[in-house]
Amino acid sequence: MLGNFVYSNPTKLYFGEDSLKYLSEELPKYGKTVQLIYGGGSIKKNGIYDQVIKLLKTNGKIVIEDGGVMPNPTVEKLMEGVQIARENQVDFLLAVGGGSCCDYAKAVSVSVHCNEDPWEKYYIRFEEPDCEIVPVGCVLTMVGTGSEMNGGAVITNHEQKLKIGHVFGDNVMPKFAVLNPKFTFTVPKYQMASGIYDIFNHICEQYFSGKDDNTSDYISEALMKSVIHSSRIALQNSEDYEARSNIMWTATWALNTLIAQGKATDWMVHMLGQSVGAYTDAAHGMTLAAVSLAYYRYICPYGLSKFRRFAVNVWDVEENGKTDEQIAAEGLSCMENWMKELGLVMNLRELGVMEEMLNGIADGTFIMEGGYKILNHDEVLDILKDSM
Repeated sequence: MLGNFVYSNPTKLYFGEDSLKYLSEELPKYGKTVQLIYGGGSIKKNGIYDQVIKLLKTNGKIVIEDGGVMPNPTVEKLMEGVQIARENQVDFLLAVGGGSCCDYAKAVSVSVHCNEDPWEKYYIRFEEPDCEIVPVGCVLTMVGTGSEMNGGAVITNHEQKLKIGHVFGDNVMPKFAVLNPKFTFTVPKYQMASGIYDIFNHICEQYFSGKDDNTSDYISEALMKSVIHSSRIALQNSEDYEARSNIMWTATWALNTLIAQGKATDWMVHMLGQSVGAYTDAAHGMTLAAVSLAYYRYICPYGLSKFRRFAVNVWDVEENGKTDEQIAAEGLSCMENWMKELGLVMNLRELGVMEEMLNGIADGTFIMEGGYKILNHDEVLDILKDSM
């Protein structure tokens, strides 16, 4: 039975080749001073920075730059952004980049007027903001996280060896997001592949949970098939507009909370991957790829009917003369072969993980209760060992 739920998503999307022009419709709604958030400077090389600056100036904005957002934004960077916003009395946060920039912008948004330590409040106690929130907008240049249309904000604390995500409510979600598939053309292949697997795993996290034959599962299967199909085209031609636009659109729908409705949802692969990321600072999608097969093969017996369905409906595995276990295993083998096609990291050693790190990674893995099997510490450790 589909569970009861309330669904809301307030983010407005502008999608397509000319979508950036709609900044001029959105910017007048927010105050004078804009904190422009971006990463390592690639937007200056590919011309996106100049286009955005021109629109900001045309709309009479005072631009305060906040560059250097790293792929895994740190608590130190968060506090730097908060200081910039406070000193300049910023009215609006505009993130131009990938999911890390969007996550960081949301974390800054709830921290500027927070009168206590944001890390402790939001990432240790998981409290909701009770202060004024600075509004956020996004111009997406790399896809994967779905952060452009959700309330998620992941922050890393290297000192505590923790990488934690807080999913905030509607009031923290971006007010709007600009999605131009052409902005993703220059993303390096490694990062493109990482983002593609992040998309796929977001869907898996919501699909491999619950026993219901519900609408969310049918939508999930279609989204997964779309990612697989378009990824193969994009690997051959990174500037295939149709493939890149489908990947971008699927990324948004994979984690804008729609397919989670009425579902328990799992998220253990993300908990494992984020704990690995706290130790290695590796690309998020690659940490997921390194642990996911070991995890899914471990829990497969507990959710056998869904893994069987996954094999047949997503990977077109033939059923005749095979047991459910054989069909499910073949589906995961098909997924493994596709992951290798993408050039993903297939084990933790490739990310620099050493045996002596595994206990700490296991300690830093949050245990979720929405999947087919609630893991204990020893099981987490065994999965990590199998991922080596």
